[in-house]
Amino acid sequence: MSDQHMFEISFYESILKKEPQFAEVIELLGGLYTNAGRIEDGLKMDRKLVRLRPASPVVHYNLACSLALKRRFKDALAALARAVELGYQDIQWMLEDPDLEGLRSHPAFQRLLKEIKSSL
Repeated sequence: MSDQHMFEISFYESILKKEPQFAEVIELLGGLYTNAGRIEDGLKMDRKLVRLRPASPVVHYNLACSLALKRRFKDALAALARAVELGYQDIQWMLEDPDLEGLRSHPAFQRLLKEIKSSL
């Protein structure tokens, strides 16, 4: 992990200690953790964000990514389905996002893609 990554993580962690419901910081920190290989910590931030922003399709999408990285495919597909229900429609990114690589061959993933295509 680079010094810059370590600095940013420490910085946002200190903000989160003072403001534990600061959604933007939780989101940034989740991404930083994941990029640093701290997948479990990123997952914790995604779960916290789902509680704070339950109607956000992007938040559920990010949760699906973290779960997929943890190889919890059933849970990842459920979170991804929820993201789609809430309006997530970026098929191209779903097909390119390296976090979802383990899901792409799953029939439920293919059904989600068809569902999005039919709603466009």
